[in-house]
Amino acid sequence: MGGSPSIQIVMVGLEGTGKTTLLYRLKFGQYTSTIPTIGFNCEKVEVQEGKARGVTFSIWDIGGKDNMRPLWKSYLRSANGILFVVDSSDREGSEEARMELMKLVKTQNPQNVPTLVVANKQDLPAAMAPEEVAKALGVQELSSSHVCQLLPSCAVTGEGLTEAMDVMYEMIKKWKKGKGKTR
Repeated sequence: MGGSPSIQIVMVGLEGTGKTTLLYRLKFGQYTSTIPTIGFNCEKVEVQEGKARGVTFSIWDIGGKDNMRPLWKSYLRSANGILFVVDSSDREGSEEARMELMKLVKTQNPQNVPTLVVANKQDLPAAMAPEEVAKALGVQELSSSHVCQLLPSCAVTGEGLTEAMDVMYEMIKKWKKGKGKTR
């Protein structure tokens, strides 16, 4: 391992969207039952497959309860990327998720860190299609001014997570390259 520094990822989203399940699925490659996060979990995850294979990500999984949300931005200072996790089956929560996403990306993200919205829980019968989630969260509007994409996933089965880490990695590589340029 050529002591390459790990890439810092901040993983946020409303409570109950599957952030911690996603974290442990990435780390251990299996489903782990979790409890609501008070504070945060941090794990180093070495990606095993895809374009980001062999890359180590430090993933900060931060609790989504509303009293935790003001803290999200302090974790952003050292972040290279944001994973914003959404419960695809939670239609009622999508407006709140949209507000938090907008606030985070537009006002609390001075370095314009790339954001990947993960439409999680795609396995649930009530899940909205990724396009619907993207629309509900305003990903299109955001992506006109910020680096922002959306991908579907299911943390329980691990589906979509390799792609998510690939895209996150590519977005970060591009972002790091662009940071050297004066605007």
